[in-house]
Amino acid sequence: MLTEARNPKTMRIDQLSALEIVRVMNQEDATVAQAVEKALPDIAQAVEAIVEGIRAGGRLIYVGAGTSGRLGILDAAECVPTFGTSPEQVLGIIAGGKEALVQAIEGAEDHDDKGEHDVLALRLRPQDVVVGIAASGRTPYVVGALKAANQSGAVTVGVSCNVPSPILDVAKIKIVAVTGPEVITGSTRLKAGTAQKLILNMLSTASMIKLGKVYGNLMVDVQVTNEKLAQRARRIVAEVVGVSEDDAYRLLRQTDNEVKTAIVVGLLHVSPEEARQKLTASHGILHEVIG
Repeated sequence: MLTEARNPKTMRIDQLSALEIVRVMNQEDATVAQAVEKALPDIAQAVEAIVEGIRAGGRLIYVGAGTSGRLGILDAAECVPTFGTSPEQVLGIIAGGKEALVQAIEGAEDHDDKGEHDVLALRLRPQDVVVGIAASGRTPYVVGALKAANQSGAVTVGVSCNVPSPILDVAKIKIVAVTGPEVITGSTRLKAGTAQKLILNMLSTASMIKLGKVYGNLMVDVQVTNEKLAQRARRIVAEVVGVSEDDAYRLLRQTDNEVKTAIVVGLLHVSPEEARQKLTASHGILHEVIG
């Protein structure tokens, strides 16, 4: 496996100064985006499947172990405040359960039947998209989860930094970012982990854009859960509607802090309920309502 190979550029890294170490790491990290670039057509195919699935009432489900599992859960958790999704719409499961989020439970990844059990516990539907993440491409927990997802009729996506690999054999959509040997041999939380984070960013963000969660480049489904996000919501409404932030605040109060609803009310001078009806009719695509 390339992710387990020794990196000839770092064979003497233990003898370098701190500046030399971080410079070498930075140089290696600079290659990651190029590896991800080669996978863009496959990432886009996965995005299209996710959009179709969520529009049909399905879910985006990440499955991984160790770093891969933590990255999936991180991406899922951040969709809630950023895009206004429900916690059940984008979710992640990790080998070893919640305890594995903060403490390494290495043996948890070695059992394909546990991956099968955990994913089937979600009562999969054909509209669901299950993304298996494994730097090695051969984690038994992830392979088992993808096999079970296939049997349930769900769409399966494999994200690997090695090719060939078992998860790519199982997944219907195959995403490969060959990041090569790590700075520290086998430490896939480094370049492989960075590649996985970039790919998950694209999967969730591009999907949410296509689902109408973004207007221009503004997060118009942001949930107002703290003062920073409240200020952001006011700025978005003020900019799109063309009013002061005080007026934007009043529009948000009328609409239960729903940014898109506030924008429609402010621009079309309709009631909040009528604004919601227009947004529902357009599947939440704001530019179809306001032009």
